[in-house]
Amino acid sequence: MSGVKIQIYGVRVRNSKNFYSDPANSGPLNYVKMSSGSIIFGKRNCSMEQVSAVAVRVAGGLKSLGIRQDDAVAIILRNDIPYFILHEASHYLDFDVVPVNWHLKPAEIEYLLQDCNAKAVVIHSDLLTGDLEGIIRDIHVIVVATPDGIPVVDNIGKSASHDFLRWEEWLERSPEFAPPDKKIRLPLFYTSGSSGRPKAVVRSNLTPEIGLKVNSRTRFAWGFDKSPVRSVMTGPLYHSAPNGYGNMVLQSGGVLVLTPRFDAEDLLALIERYEITHLHLVPTMFVRLLALPDEVRTRYRLDSLVHVTHGAAPCPTEVKRRMIDWWGDVIHEYYAMTETGIITCSTSSQWLERPGTVGCPAPGVAIEIRDERGTRLKPLEEGIICVKHEGTDCVSYLNAQKASGLHQNGFLVTGDIGYLDEEDFLFVSSRQSDMVISGGVNIYPAEIEAELLAMKNIADCAVFGIPDAEYGERLVAVIEKQGSLSRTEVATYLKARLADFKVPKLYEFTEHLPREDSGKLKKQLIREDYLQKYGY
Repeated sequence: MSGVKIQIYGVRVRNSKNFYSDPANSGPLNYVKMSSGSIIFGKRNCSMEQVSAVAVRVAGGLKSLGIRQDDAVAIILRNDIPYFILHEASHYLDFDVVPVNWHLKPAEIEYLLQDCNAKAVVIHSDLLTGDLEGIIRDIHVIVVATPDGIPVVDNIGKSASHDFLRWEEWLERSPEFAPPDKKIRLPLFYTSGSSGRPKAVVRSNLTPEIGLKVNSRTRFAWGFDKSPVRSVMTGPLYHSAPNGYGNMVLQSGGVLVLTPRFDAEDLLALIERYEITHLHLVPTMFVRLLALPDEVRTRYRLDSLVHVTHGAAPCPTEVKRRMIDWWGDVIHEYYAMTETGIITCSTSSQWLERPGTVGCPAPGVAIEIRDERGTRLKPLEEGIICVKHEGTDCVSYLNAQKASGLHQNGFLVTGDIGYLDEEDFLFVSSRQSDMVISGGVNIYPAEIEAELLAMKNIADCAVFGIPDAEYGERLVAVIEKQGSLSRTEVATYLKARLADFKVPKLYEFTEHLPREDSGKLKKQLIREDYLQKYGY
């Protein structure tokens, strides 16, 4: 198999894990300067021509498995080149790519697969645990060898009964499928709501004209009008922002360096080695970069950077100021949602003039601040942030009879609370729901509370976020218990049912929780009492 080469669109591609070229002889930096539309991952690099060449095989192979237009194919992969191949294949076969957070527990993954009615799963070998194997054995499973540099426990072959396809062998047998016209096909990302149940964001009637406008706005906010683009993939591809960012780097003819995980000093070394120009970061990464010793921070050349953008979570004012002092005016910020894409953006100078702002409306975006009755408020009056652009009417949720409260008088309701100043700069102060953002990840306490209430000896509970210097927020569970109960028992119970990032780090036990006359918990009061008690 490893010696077989396939001629596709005039590009000779080795159809095995070795089809990627090894830049060791010429040096990665020379490759970066000479190439465009390329992915680098360790000793492998791959041009977008090669990605497309393999993608037509993937499209043909999935078609042979019975995958049709609008079917869902779930991706349970760490950052790896097959992610981009599957994205490209979706434009040919017109199926939905469904990125899945591989940190989720089997029961959480099972819910997503059932909700989107996934017909196939593409998964890294070491992530195919016995529990997960039992959930996905009734659909097509394609197993990708976990890349070098990531600790693996290969579970394939340990099960007595499995009929899974190996990525390389499956590709070799797959026919080509490349229709004359590629389709507009955005991934189907899941995002949680106030109920805690994840919902897939659907964009109906997304015309090429709308797609171009949304794309242009995103390119502007992320600085892709400044070329050439050379970037490091710092976040996981199962999140909508890093996923969109990485794909846009490649669509721009740029070079994208994949890493298995974020490491602050490694990032500085990669910036110098590949002369990185663009980055997408979250505030937690800023905190870790600033925590490096001075001798490490000054060891690397960073003058190639031209546009570093951050979003996904609030950034502490002092952290942002220190990053601008260190890296200069290349620091940019944006505010966005999976449902809407880019809403606002801000330069360093704009932020320094108005510390705390997330920027002014991006081109083509209208923002209104409304009260709970839907009445538009004046500048500096705080209320619900509502947005509108050419694509907001297209947004809905998969399998939702009605997206209650999502749209209001032509605008999309974000659920965030904030205000506009007299010059239309937006300030986000809080969230209408009790969502927690920890390390740039959205966490909905309702999901955690539902699991806790199913546990023996728990009468009621409140889960909320408190400030954390590194992650922005961390989870606390205040529990009204009945009988004996320990922190270890609760944490162990939750870890068996929820992804680790959803498990609270702190626990407080009480005999009684304060309630309204209606019986509803006074959650805001519980949080305020906790913050005061522990000096936050």
